[in-house]
Amino acid sequence: MSELKNAGRRSLFRIVGALAAAAAVPPLIGLEQAVAAPPSRPTGQVVIGITNEVTVLNPLMLGLSVDQGLWWNLFDPLWGIDPAGNPTPKLAREVPTVENGGVSADGMTYRIKLRDDVKWHDGTPFTAADVKYTIELLQNPKFRVSSRDGHELVTDIRLYGDHEIGWQMKESFSPYMSILSWTFMVPKHVLGASSDPNTALFNSAPVGTGPFRWQERRAGDYVSVVANPSYYGGAPYVERLVFKYVPDMNVLFTQFQTGSIDYLGTLGIAPDHYREAKSLPDRIIHVIPAAGVENVTFNVGHPALSEKAVRQALYMAMDKKAIIDAFYLGLPKPVESYLPIGNWAYDPNLPPHQYAPDKANQMLDQAGWKRGADGIRMKNGVRLAFSNSTPTGNHVREQTQQYLAQSWSKIGVQMTINNMPGAVMWGKFWQQSQFDSFLTYTDCTVASDPDVRHRFGSGSIPAKGGVGSNIYQFQNATVDHLVQDGLRSSERNQRKTDYWKLQEIMRDQLVMLPLFQIVQIEGTKSNLKGFQPNVNVRSNAWNAAKWYWA
Repeated sequence: MSELKNAGRRSLFRIVGALAAAAAVPPLIGLEQAVAAPPSRPTGQVVIGITNEVTVLNPLMLGLSVDQGLWWNLFDPLWGIDPAGNPTPKLAREVPTVENGGVSADGMTYRIKLRDDVKWHDGTPFTAADVKYTIELLQNPKFRVSSRDGHELVTDIRLYGDHEIGWQMKESFSPYMSILSWTFMVPKHVLGASSDPNTALFNSAPVGTGPFRWQERRAGDYVSVVANPSYYGGAPYVERLVFKYVPDMNVLFTQFQTGSIDYLGTLGIAPDHYREAKSLPDRIIHVIPAAGVENVTFNVGHPALSEKAVRQALYMAMDKKAIIDAFYLGLPKPVESYLPIGNWAYDPNLPPHQYAPDKANQMLDQAGWKRGADGIRMKNGVRLAFSNSTPTGNHVREQTQQYLAQSWSKIGVQMTINNMPGAVMWGKFWQQSQFDSFLTYTDCTVASDPDVRHRFGSGSIPAKGGVGSNIYQFQNATVDHLVQDGLRSSERNQRKTDYWKLQEIMRDQLVMLPLFQIVQIEGTKSNLKGFQPNVNVRSNAWNAAKWYWA
């Protein structure tokens, strides 16, 4: 551990000294690009650099942000959400509202009119039967869906010809409009022809309605898609998108410098490369507030981490300001919630974090955690020791891990580092709660809706047979009540009251230690036009069909 402690100390002071001047440089938010006319036909390609590999091609299965970036280009939902948070029609002719008769006033009845000019990539017309199939597949308990939230409430689905569909809800469910904005439609005639949708050929060679068509995937290297000239929204402006996987952020940045990467997105540019990135010729650097919150995620099934006093002590002994200033140039804002600042349900009144290692020591003493001969605390035969994981290749997170290990060792806690490639980590290790703790960012919203039943609900624990993302294995009856109440009310003020109470509980329980609302430092070549960040999606490649070279 001494070597790890010294490495963490050297990293911290080296970066503080080297980047102090850069921290004073204001972020470049919303840089305007010169207006140039897009081409009349698809031209050229865009290489998108990413540090997690695209592996999930079926948009109804559990995927990462990089997977969603691909999905937005291969598939369409009924409607999407633009950067301002407004729903925009896609496969639907109009977004259903009470005013246009698409949704009843009580939220129990939907009736949706569909476009009649949409075709799947194989030329088959898109119809209401595909929407019905998609929703019913999401309801199928044998299908490995990412989430059934909302979909399990849909009943009595009816087709009114080929281009109109309606259904009833078993009960009012406020987030469903947002959920549908992230629900990509899949083809009944392709996926439905398979005996098992979990293992269908579609999952490795998808067929969508989107602006790009599937081309190929080379495992460990890239995924590519090509322009769909028959897209109902007009052909994209570039011929080809290549999602290039480079697991090491330093190597990825070097490729952006040399020009082999055109857009560096998702985790983007590491903060300690920010100043250098700004000086690059013919590049535009975008500092983009995102919906995710960087945090230390705990598995409360761990015998030591199951105790609230331990989690609270770890939070007190974590110097958030030093981490933000040293490793992230002071660019992100600290938060105390799992929700990002600016979300309509965000609670600004949560207790501010206190860096107080002496109090942390006292808290552990009072809780009965006694130091052993090696300085590590123990209670009832359980050592206060756990591992922390993050995908390999993110050197800023790795430096943060070293600093946390050093900080927590001072209060008698042993944190070891157990990193591995993202493609391995985000499988059973994450989904079945096989980890002790993670350093990651978490987006708890669905589009802009703050429903967190899938995150914190007792019935959403995959390791216990539930469907959802409660990998924390957290169970709390009051939380269950609040999330349910927040789902049923159609009044935003009542929902806000529920979610404020919920944030108070999670701030007290600390199953995740919130660090800051992430900012994505992304880069594009200056002659790549049409790039538009969108906080309501998980990848800023969402509108790549509108990108073009000038």
